Amino acid sequence: MNQQELFECFKSLAQEARELYLDSQIPVIDSPSTNSLHFIQHHVAPNKPVLIKNATRHWPALSKWTNDYLRERIGDTEVTVAVTPNGYADAALNDRFMLPHEEKMTFARFLDIIEGKVDAPGIYYVQKQNSNLTDEFSLLLTDVDLEFPWAREAFGCSPDAVNFWMGDHRAVTSLHKDHYENLYCVVQGWKDFILYPPTDLPFIPYKTYRQSMYHLVDGKEFKVVDLEAEETPWIAVDPLAPDYGLYPEYAEAKAFHVRVEAGDLLYLPSLWFHHVRQSHGCVAVNCWFDMEYGIKYNYFTFLEQLTNSYRRST
Repeated sequence: MNQQELFECFKSLAQEARELYLDSQIPVIDSPSTNSLHFIQHHVAPNKPVLIKNATRHWPALSKWTNDYLRERIGDTEVTVAVTPNGYADAALNDRFMLPHEEKMTFARFLDIIEGKVDAPGIYYVQKQNSNLTDEFSLLLTDVDLEFPWAREAFGCSPDAVNFWMGDHRAVTSLHKDHYENLYCVVQGWKDFILYPPTDLPFIPYKTYRQSMYHLVDGKEFKVVDLEAEETPWIAVDPLAPDYGLYPEYAEAKAFHVRVEAGDLLYLPSLWFHHVRQSHGCVAVNCWFDMEYGIKYNYFTFLEQLTNSYRRST
């Protein structure tokens, strides 16, 4: 089989996935319709996202988590904030994979920056993905109910990590995939997701990048510091401004778009590619569950190996 024939096989795989089991758009259900059997049969087993409306409407956080409440409740708490000059943390920039500058500050200081009450260089985003809701933001745990019985039954475990997110509307999560089952809940504002199924992998270009980090010098200007670390493979294309001349195969990828609003929950299956934007000051909580390394993962790694072989020969 030559390379053109292999690429045609990739196209056929992606087309059959869209025709045989993927929906034309992300399905939407209402929270009372959610039960573990339906969730497993229609979403977890086939590895398909779903937007669940009103899934967290019972959370006190939906009405309580205003900036004023957060300032009063956790204003004196020291938290970790990612700071970048362009809003892209953990993202490719030219020939580097850029990590954010991380700054410790009180949450009240962070709110002052988000609200424009003080001048601060860069774009600020609370995005520490180390189960920060159970650590730095633990005082807020009583305002959320992380017990989703249908999810616990489906995944057979409790969340591996629970994260709190809040930031500037210019903060963007670059296109990537995770080896986690993700329940993403918006509490205030909205998040816009661009999604690609795992079967679109052959059309999504990767490169390896030198790992570097932004460093904010004297709170005034950013420097780029190269790290002594292995190169990082990362997606080379920006869905908001794709270069089809450089990456023509990306034109074969077919995106799904979904907006997640306050009270909504997005089930984002493992290995789905996703890119995220948000409203200013958006607040969200997500739960990561360990994925099952079964036949789904075996098929994905097989496709990954074929794709890598194809790219090395073209």
